[in-house]
Amino acid sequence: MPRKFTYAGAGVDRELRAESKKSLKILEETYNFSRYGEVVQLPYGNIFPFGENCYLDLVIEGVGTKVLVAQLAEKYDTIGIDGVAMAVNDVIRSGARPLAVADNIHAQVSDPKLVREWMKGIAKGATEAECIVPSGEIGDVTELIIGLTGEKGFDMVVSAIGEVSKENIISGRNIKPEDVIIGLRSSGIHSNGVSLARKILFKQWGGKYDAHDVPEGLDREIIYEVLEPTKIYVKPVLRVAREVKVKAAVHITGDGYLKFDRLTQFSKGIGFEFNGFKPQPIFELIQKTASELGGTITDEEMFKTFNRGWGFALIVDKADRDKAVDVLEKTGTQAEEIGYVTDTEGIKILYKDKRIVLK
Repeated sequence: MPRKFTYAGAGVDRELRAESKKSLKILEETYNFSRYGEVVQLPYGNIFPFGENCYLDLVIEGVGTKVLVAQLAEKYDTIGIDGVAMAVNDVIRSGARPLAVADNIHAQVSDPKLVREWMKGIAKGATEAECIVPSGEIGDVTELIIGLTGEKGFDMVVSAIGEVSKENIISGRNIKPEDVIIGLRSSGIHSNGVSLARKILFKQWGGKYDAHDVPEGLDREIIYEVLEPTKIYVKPVLRVAREVKVKAAVHITGDGYLKFDRLTQFSKGIGFEFNGFKPQPIFELIQKTASELGGTITDEEMFKTFNRGWGFALIVDKADRDKAVDVLEKTGTQAEEIGYVTDTEGIKILYKDKRIVLK
């Protein structure tokens, strides 16, 4: 029987992470210190009031093991875009406009040339998100960080803060059957599932290809395909939210399409069915290569791990579908209906004439 490649086997155990996250409830003891009113719980995080009619959304995110891909390529001028993207794309889920980002980089050695390349990416990402970078931190922690190429090991984390008025909060509430799910095209693998992809694709981690191979189906070296920066959705999402009532906004990152299940805690009695997938060749390559290595990645695992071509999603009323897609396309964003809300619980995917049940 072929070996099953899974995200857990690559080092990211969803069940263990879910159990660990239960400890986050301890932090609710701090909510009493909110100076201007109650903390508002949302599907993918919390926002807190700041003065009258204004809420702040503060998040912190990392790029995970994609830094290893940057090291393998010895290319460091785009990984900062990923860091900013992961943070600001989380902020806009609440409807908040990013105000500022700050980076925290742990480095084996803060080599000036390397730092300059990191900053190029962070500046480019912040410019795309139209926010400032007022502060950051680079710590030399040689004993903690081990690099693939000499003294170039690092880890990158970026925080972002945004503001949203009370009437513009995207709450995840009042979602109903027949509401439409609109997907916003991803730029590829983004910064999620990289631990699994690396171990299948690259010889460096036990996979099939040399970094600079060009596998059939790709039009560039595989290392640069995986290193393609995460798309930043700030402008299109905030633009459409001004013109259409957005009921929910989902950044399709870790856990893939399982992320939609969080919405059922805020809108009861609903489920989701997806039927519009056009994954980029990199995703098919990952699954095909797993088979060539004598193993398998199930379709279910692929949809639980990767964005499969859609990096962000919006849920709107069926009557608002055409306007929402039109607004998004005017921003230069490829968008289309990829599914709908059902009146039965669960997450179902129709793909290549197969029905896949994620939950």
